[in-house]
Amino acid sequence: MSLPFDLRALQCFVSVADHRGFSAAARDRHVAQSAISQTVANLEKRLELTLFHRHERRISLTPEGEALYTHAKALLERAEAAHLAMRELHGLVKGEVRIGIPSMLGSYYFPPLLMGFKARHPGIRLTVVEAGTRRLQRMINAGELDLGVVMDDASSQGLERRHFLREEMVVCVPEDHPFAGRASVSPRDFFSEPLVLFQDGYFHREFVDALAEAGGHQADVAFQSNLIPLTKAIVRQGFGITTFLRRVIDEPGLAAVSFAPRAWLELSLAWARGSSLSRAEQAFVDFVLEHPDQPR
Repeated sequence: MSLPFDLRALQCFVSVADHRGFSAAARDRHVAQSAISQTVANLEKRLELTLFHRHERRISLTPEGEALYTHAKALLERAEAAHLAMRELHGLVKGEVRIGIPSMLGSYYFPPLLMGFKARHPGIRLTVVEAGTRRLQRMINAGELDLGVVMDDASSQGLERRHFLREEMVVCVPEDHPFAGRASVSPRDFFSEPLVLFQDGYFHREFVDALAEAGGHQADVAFQSNLIPLTKAIVRQGFGITTFLRRVIDEPGLAAVSFAPRAWLELSLAWARGSSLSRAEQAFVDFVLEHPDQPR
C-alpha cells in the first residue's frame, strides 16, 4: 500500500501547525521557508485536502487539518520511540538474552561470566533457564531460547555453534574411598561401584551411558538426582560415587580422580541454524568467547 505522505512531510506539517506559521516552522527546522511551504502544498495535493486556512498574517488548521494533526502527532511519537529503541539496541543500552545452561555449568562456570556481562551491559536483561543439553537443543529449535550450552557432538550439528569450553570429567568419591588415593580410575572399576547419576537428557548422564556402552559395562544406579548438592551429600556419606566436571568437586569431603584414559567434554554455545543473533545476543557470545577458561 502506497501512503500519500512520508514522515518528513508530516514533520513539516506538524511544525507549521505548532508554530502557527511557515516562517517560524522554517526557523525551527533550519530550512528555507519555501521548502516548508512546498512540502505542505505537496502534502495537500496528494491528500486532495486543504489542511490550513491561510490568512494574511496568520494560519489555522482546517477541520481536515485538525484530524490529520492528531494522527500525525501519534505517528511521529511512535516513530521517534522506534528510532530511540533501535539506537539503544545499537549501543547495547537495552535488549534481552534468553540462555539455557545445564545445572553443573550454571552453578560452577557461568555465574562470574553472567555477572561480568551484566556489569558491562547493565541494561540487557538476562533470562537463564536450567535444563539438560538435549532439552536445551529442542528449546532452541522451538524458538523458546536464543542461546544454549550444548555438547559439541554429532547430535548438535544442526545448530550454529561456537566452542567455548573443554573440561575434564572425573570420578567423584568420598575422600576416604579407596579410589581417592589413585592417580586414575578405569571405567571397569568405576562401573563396579554403585552410582549416583543425573536423569536422562543431561550431558552428565550421556557421558556415563556412552562410557558404559563403549566398554560393555552395566551401570549400577543407586540414586538418580539432578540436584548437585544432594548428589554430593550422597557421595560424601558413602552411598555411591559419581562423575562431575573437575571444577565441581573442589570442596572438603570429596576427592576428584581422573579416568584412565582421561575423559574430556567439549561444550559449545549454540543457536538456531540460519537465524541472526540480535546485537545483545552477539555481545553475549563475544563476551563468553573473550573469557576462555582452561581446565585445571
